[in-house]
Amino acid sequence: MSDLSLSAYFSRIGYTGSPRPDLSTLAELQALHVRAIPFEGLDPLVGCPVKLDLPAIEAKLVASRRGGYCFEHSVLFKSVLEQIGFAVTGLTGRVRWMSPPDSPLSPREHMLLSVEVEGEKRLVDVGFGACLIDEPLRFVTDVEQPTALGTFRLSAADGLFYLAARQPAGWRTMYVFDLVPQIHADYELGNWYTSTSPNVPFLHILILERLSGDRRHKIIADRYIIEGRDGERLEEHPIESADQLERLLDDVFGISPPVPAADLLARVAGAPRP
Repeated sequence: MSDLSLSAYFSRIGYTGSPRPDLSTLAELQALHVRAIPFEGLDPLVGCPVKLDLPAIEAKLVASRRGGYCFEHSVLFKSVLEQIGFAVTGLTGRVRWMSPPDSPLSPREHMLLSVEVEGEKRLVDVGFGACLIDEPLRFVTDVEQPTALGTFRLSAADGLFYLAARQPAGWRTMYVFDLVPQIHADYELGNWYTSTSPNVPFLHILILERLSGDRRHKIIADRYIIEGRDGERLEEHPIESADQLERLLDDVFGISPPVPAADLLARVAGAPRP
């Protein structure tokens, strides 16, 4: 894959430092990334293909007022980190956020990264849109890891890692993963499934998230939600018109959608909320 323009990416996220392959740089880039580039699944919702070649991702997430979902975010961030000099391993996860505890595991439909930095591996994920992670996490189990906007915990069982986030009702599993390295072709397969399968919510539900200050801003179906630390629900408002949705996309999420806001609302009308 070709390299992207680091200067354009740094301008997009507001990074003004001198990047080095150290923990300080990694943490700052991750915190800025999840605040500047929104998580959104608009393309699958409106039937547009999701492209994972780096020029397409750079054009969408860096050069335009768009965001993307996990594969796009993590392919972009992986390229940035590698150009800076980090040792990065791409991994995949099986999403559990909406799954009952005893349900079968889903396909590998999520992308995350393992980054070697200062002699230690860190879990780095800038694309889990149900609960964006704003700092690199240590690969240690059964230890609470607080960040600016959440608290996370890794556990291990049967050769798998389980990542959970603290929520108002208790710990909630985000996804399950192993440490088997993945190549780009693996992500192309997972991306095809995630962007085309009727079993995946992106085809039916409007889903966005962006961090700003000490708040999580979310749109889920026809609701605008503001959360504080650990998923504390601070506000929730119905989205009742295309004008209201258009203002939210523009002012809160910084997005120029691929279709009119009225079309987005029509596609999710009557859809069940996760």
